Amino acid sequence: MTNSTEFERLRRLHKVLVMFYQQNISQAKIAEMTGLSHTTVNRLVKEGQERGLVEITVKSPFGSMLDLGTLIAEMGRIDNAIVVPEVSTDPRITIKSTADAAAAALFEKLQDGMTIAISGGVGVSAIVEAMKPKRSYDVTVVPGTGGVQGKYYTDVNQVSMAMAEKLGGRALQLHAPIIAGSREARDTLLDERSIRDVFDIARKADIAVMGIGSVRASTSTYLSLDDDIDPAEVLAAGASGELLAHLISKDGTPCDYSGNDRVVALTLEELRQIPHRFAIASGQHKAEPIAAILRGDFLTTLAIDEQTAYAVSDILKGDA
Repeated sequence: MTNSTEFERLRRLHKVLVMFYQQNISQAKIAEMTGLSHTTVNRLVKEGQERGLVEITVKSPFGSMLDLGTLIAEMGRIDNAIVVPEVSTDPRITIKSTADAAAAALFEKLQDGMTIAISGGVGVSAIVEAMKPKRSYDVTVVPGTGGVQGKYYTDVNQVSMAMAEKLGGRALQLHAPIIAGSREARDTLLDERSIRDVFDIARKADIAVMGIGSVRASTSTYLSLDDDIDPAEVLAAGASGELLAHLISKDGTPCDYSGNDRVVALTLEELRQIPHRFAIASGQHKAEPIAAILRGDFLTTLAIDEQTAYAVSDILKGDA
């Protein structure tokens, strides 16, 4: 074959590849346009693939979510931020999707012999509902806070029992309110042996699973935890969010707020000693609380929905 003939054949090969892959013209149409047989066009397409002249890249439709998660993880100084694509404007569906992602991430860390300290709340309850373990786990689930009377489905003791049942492990119970009537009452509760023993186990947990709370009156579950909580006092204290019933300032430090002295829960410093710390949050009203919690270095993994993630990233960009 002469050089000119080979050149012409390669030119034809290139033309067919461009028409098929870049111009999205069907092989049948290429044959009609070029005067080649359909068999020849098909052979040229295969030859292009075999000679490495074609590179096919499949882009994930969730690529932007991965990039957004990486950005939040970097700005928030955490190991992993899982951003769940928006599939519905219904908040119930959004929290379910976010909980599915959180449960999957939790199973990546979970091993036999571990202890899981948890909070109560809608988010953690949703994670439990999302759990579909492929086997039983020899684990202990322990409350990291006191309970909220009357909140049956989201009370920490109920959620602890439900998680242990899902995993095939065991649950401990903590018979104490999440907020005591006074600092002295809290200290008395923490000194009771049955309560002290539970917190001793919680402090040594391998995993913590928590929700992030808002403090705005229209969206806050924190404000309903105790009748003595004054919304005006909460805002006056500069609170931006809540974690394990501790109020957190915008800069990620605990608020100078009297209610923090009455919390029956792991301290924030004790929380930081737990190796794997998961939090779930859903809804744009949680953006400010999430940003505050991230600034405090309390988490290692965050599961969050897409729209809230964009709002959080905008807030954190202002810190740069």
